[in-house]
Amino acid sequence: MSPSLVSQVPESAVAAAALPSKPAGIVALPNTPTKPKYFGMNTSMVESKFLSHPEELGIVAVGFSGGQCKPGVDAAPSALIESGLLTQLREELGYKLHGDDTVHLYTDLVPASDPPFRNMKNPRAVSLVTKRIAEQTYAHAKEGRLVLTLGGDHSIAIGTIGGTAKAIRERLGREMAVIWVDAHADINTPETSGSGNIHGMPVSFLTGLAREENEEFFGWLKEDNLISVKKLVYIGLRDVDAGEKRILREHGIKAFSMFDIDRHGIGRVMEMALGHIGNDTPIHLSFDVDALDPMWAPSTGTPVRGGLTLREGDYICECVHETGSLVAVDLVEVNPSLASPNDIGAHETVRAGCSIVRCALGESLL
Repeated sequence: MSPSLVSQVPESAVAAAALPSKPAGIVALPNTPTKPKYFGMNTSMVESKFLSHPEELGIVAVGFSGGQCKPGVDAAPSALIESGLLTQLREELGYKLHGDDTVHLYTDLVPASDPPFRNMKNPRAVSLVTKRIAEQTYAHAKEGRLVLTLGGDHSIAIGTIGGTAKAIRERLGREMAVIWVDAHADINTPETSGSGNIHGMPVSFLTGLAREENEEFFGWLKEDNLISVKKLVYIGLRDVDAGEKRILREHGIKAFSMFDIDRHGIGRVMEMALGHIGNDTPIHLSFDVDALDPMWAPSTGTPVRGGLTLREGDYICECVHETGSLVAVDLVEVNPSLASPNDIGAHETVRAGCSIVRCALGESLL
């Protein structure tokens, strides 16, 4: 996508940081209209199969970084919103936005003491926060509206996917598929993880490969929050741990690495990915910005060279939107703080993230 078609980001977004929290762990964004202008119908020409209110968009802005060790990813929702993303979704794509006036920091949920458990770092905090996120995404999804979550590190997907999966089961009586676009598989169990960072484990908890009965440590995840490994597809993998490779092989999980994209092209890979899911299954798209090559998204916590171009990332999102099966989108791991003050890396990463979201929500050249 040409620079003229992606989000234009002001310089303030480059240095954006989490704003001071209210007592309940919520940040009110400046200059947010109290009565947003609503244009009545979104501009997408694609008919939604599974949303009863496709013109409505539920926003969950998650300022949380506890699933990994680098500060700054909690500032991403503010940077994305201050760049004009939500205004564009409302005024250019025609969505009616719900819940778009706050960034949630969840400071009220973070315990004073949070020692490791089963090799997991910050286990109580991540469990409590993702449980709250699941409640938030569920509240939007059960109303039949599309859900957009702006993170935050990828541990938050335990909540975003857990909440939408439950709502889809209750509202439609169907299982939900997940397309996980990422340089990493994020399917370590607590025991296979080398780092103990939970942002590398969400898929194992969401598929039930990792389980814990204790409510404090993800025991709140029930069967209706989980997804099937048969309805999980990876795109863009290129940095997968040995234990994760074993899990992918043993469970026959569909995974397209950068090798597959180089061999077949992104068009054919998307045909195979969507063919595996089928055309009668709601889709949750969880997009880690580190799936993109650092040329396009350098300001992220775990960049890996040899990734997707921005155009390939946009194309993935366009293809998923075109199915009419999209019910939820996550954008995670944008970290504006990792660039130096005079570096445009944060600016470019925020722009790339905005482009990904806009394409997933139906931006079209025609």
